[in-house]
Amino acid sequence: MDTTYQPNEIEKSWYQTWEENNYFAPSGEGDSYCIMIPPPNVTGSLHMGHAFQHTIMDALTRYKRMQGKNTLWQVGTDHAGIATQMVVERKLAAEEQKSRHDLGRDKFIEKIWEWKEHSGGTITGQMRRLGNSVDWPTERFTMDDGFYNAVQEVFIRLYDEGLIYRGKRLVNWDPKLHTAISDLEVENKEVKGKMWYLRYPLADGATTAEGDNFIVVGTTRPETMLGDTGVAVNPEDDRYKDLIGKFVELPLVGRRIPIVADEHADMEKGSGCVKITPAHDFNDNEVGKRCGLPMINVFTLDAHIRDEAEGFNTDGTPNSEIDTTLPEQYHGMERFAARKAIVADFEAAGLLVKVEENDMTVPYGDRGGVVIEPMLTDQWFADAKTLAKPAVEAVENGDIKFVPKQYENMFFAWMRDIQDWCISRQLWWGHRIPAFYDNDGNVYVANSAAAAREKYNLPAETELKQDDDVLDTWFSSGLWTFGTLGWPENTERLQTFHPTDVLVTGFDIIFFWVARMMMMTMHFMKNEDGTPQVPFKTVYVTGLIRDENGDKMSKSKGNVLDPLDMIDGIDLPTLLEKRTGNMMQPQLAEKIGKRTEKQFPEGIAAHGTDALRFTLAALATTGRDINWDMKRLEGYRNFCNKIWNAARYVQMNTEGEDCGQNGGDVELSLADRWIASQLQRVEAETAKHLDEYRFDLASQTLYDFIWNEYCGWYLELSKPVLWDDNASAEAKRGTRRTLVRALEVILRLLHPIMPYITEEIWQSIKGVAGAEGDTIMLQSFPIADESKIDTAAEADIEWLKGVITGVRNIRGEMGISPAKELDVLFQNGNAQDQARLEANRTFLSKLASLASITWLEAGDEAPMSATQLVGDMQVLVPMAGLIDKDAELARLKKEMDKLQKEIGRVEGKLGNEKFVANAPEAVITKEKEKLETAQAAFAQFKEQYGKIEAL
Repeated sequence: MDTTYQPNEIEKSWYQTWEENNYFAPSGEGDSYCIMIPPPNVTGSLHMGHAFQHTIMDALTRYKRMQGKNTLWQVGTDHAGIATQMVVERKLAAEEQKSRHDLGRDKFIEKIWEWKEHSGGTITGQMRRLGNSVDWPTERFTMDDGFYNAVQEVFIRLYDEGLIYRGKRLVNWDPKLHTAISDLEVENKEVKGKMWYLRYPLADGATTAEGDNFIVVGTTRPETMLGDTGVAVNPEDDRYKDLIGKFVELPLVGRRIPIVADEHADMEKGSGCVKITPAHDFNDNEVGKRCGLPMINVFTLDAHIRDEAEGFNTDGTPNSEIDTTLPEQYHGMERFAARKAIVADFEAAGLLVKVEENDMTVPYGDRGGVVIEPMLTDQWFADAKTLAKPAVEAVENGDIKFVPKQYENMFFAWMRDIQDWCISRQLWWGHRIPAFYDNDGNVYVANSAAAAREKYNLPAETELKQDDDVLDTWFSSGLWTFGTLGWPENTERLQTFHPTDVLVTGFDIIFFWVARMMMMTMHFMKNEDGTPQVPFKTVYVTGLIRDENGDKMSKSKGNVLDPLDMIDGIDLPTLLEKRTGNMMQPQLAEKIGKRTEKQFPEGIAAHGTDALRFTLAALATTGRDINWDMKRLEGYRNFCNKIWNAARYVQMNTEGEDCGQNGGDVELSLADRWIASQLQRVEAETAKHLDEYRFDLASQTLYDFIWNEYCGWYLELSKPVLWDDNASAEAKRGTRRTLVRALEVILRLLHPIMPYITEEIWQSIKGVAGAEGDTIMLQSFPIADESKIDTAAEADIEWLKGVITGVRNIRGEMGISPAKELDVLFQNGNAQDQARLEANRTFLSKLASLASITWLEAGDEAPMSATQLVGDMQVLVPMAGLIDKDAELARLKKEMDKLQKEIGRVEGKLGNEKFVANAPEAVITKEKEKLETAQAAFAQFKEQYGKIEAL
């Protein structure tokens, strides 16, 4: 082994070896275990969320593979409709100064496939860098031929069963991209807006309870008043009860609209009167349905004012009876320009009551970047209520479990009140809807025009045109667990690996993907008895990775961390360019640049994949968001070094030596029996934590054992045996065998989380450890053997550790050099203490650096000594000649005075009301931490001062 741990080359070479040897493939033996990767967007690159979830999935996969399961981690990517189309459109505009419309649909789709072939594999390359043991030869893509056929089959069958229909409904509309988008693609932003209060005259001479001949409505979107079809008041509101059923005359338009009773109108909010625009607001749309109000669409697909509005009934059918005239002065106006013009006209007519500043949430399209407009459009919908019922029952009866369990409540809340799902998108890239129209607008659903003619017995001359829309990406990815395994064919893979075992995902897509996979799978996949088959048995829900201050990582904040930068390192200039290079705002770029320079003055050092993975696992407290901690990453890089150096020590003391691999008598020391016993406990704990998805506890168990017990104590306890010329061959053989076998077991325990370093070390020690095989990946995961637990050895070692630690504490407190050999006295011990002392004199002398050990009998008087307790026994170190008492007291007094000044300064700062009121929360927290640290240090120095003063 090299003298220093260099992860970069180790990681790249081992991954290539694993992949070339097809070690990631299912073994074909044992019970099946399958995880489906949440398919990342083909346009994407690895971010911290991916790194976190992929670490968990790979740890589970490697763990189950080592347990002998027939393991499949299915890999694939999503075609990412909007994102991919935008990437290629931008590329086309930059390189050829053309739009997709210049090329036409078919040529543009060809361009996308060309782009995917050359640039769409970025994320899969990064997944390899992270060590993902996925089955690459069976990689899937949501637009590959097999998956395309599955999507077509699902759509057609659902349509034929009456669970898919086409209708005019309100959807999130992106006026820039000209498509409906899902709620997940809507980014709600807090903005400073306005509330305009408008006067609506009452019709037919009606008056309010106060005698006014008008009512006042408040709105944040005055432009939508052109489509008002009613005004709602609360049925319990005494101010307006008598107006229910009467009419107002809509200003600027002249349309008579009714006053209706609905609890949506809040008596405590604004004027208590709410304008209802069913065609342009989701809440209003529900009120409209309850109250039978028609819908009037006033916008074009660009969100400009139409020349004439469109009228519809509540069910979306055309309504030709309502007046759809719009004032000519607004025709063709962009929506926000129309807003200004309408407000000005209200003011000119004396109908603008007041304008208030209003903090509000506005929906933006996360891709197009413009304000989303609720829009009535013709779309395809799935009957989500019917599809959701089996999924809800599966969670209720425990067939599908959420970890942590509280996410079941979130799932139920949404699923029990689910709305029909808009599954169509007005894009070119995606699964084109298998529906065809004749010249009269009749619809025929089949996977081709020829199939439609045959299915519906249409004459050959009937002209058919396919629907231009594509399916929502979530529709196709809803088939992921069974579509990737070959459905609709009943393949061997489908029979073997479905239902899958665990889904690892974020809480933010429980509704959009997890729930839809449940709905789709349980409708199309059935058990032998005909009952619905679940897509997975467990949903492990992760939190978000946030920055060190708990803020969400975003490019606009300049706090994004790239996992590959932490693996391979990045210099400061490159990091600055990465974070600020494309920013359009110079001031923001400068601010982010300064913050980056302060946080990473020398860039980010290389830490290696294993250190990153171990950090992510150690932080994986179930379900909670994680504040990223670079210090933890550095600490686990040191942990890798610790393991490497420990392995080198083992290798140097076992390579070419008799380690019992060929038999022979062994004599096990107390330390050998103790570490073997401790190892059984660690094996049991690690397996328990992994089975319960407590990667944080598994990591902590392994870290504590390896760092403290194996490296901190056992390696030291092995030296007196290995380096003692008088030790027997059996004793040396026993310690060598224990050294290397314990290390080999540790490597197997660690492998699921830290695959690279464990493989590299295992290869170098497998021979002397008596292990066989080509890779640690296919070794068995350690199983605890309770018969090897030796409680007596554990108790004896704890006693030994207590004595050694006691002597070391005295050295530290008294400032005595570790090289100085000490005389130690034992007092008030019992017979067991004395027996342990006699059995372990060699260990004690070597590890505590002792010149002599004396057992004091009852009545023997001890000299002036520093004392530590081990149980009731006192461990005494006589102080005569070891320290200059007066000089040490003076030094301690100086330190205490310095700390008292610091404590007084910080207490004064925190006692200043002005400072506390104005300082940021993070600054106040930091000052409090300073105070606690200084107070703790002062208490320690004070205690030490007292001990030395008493000598």
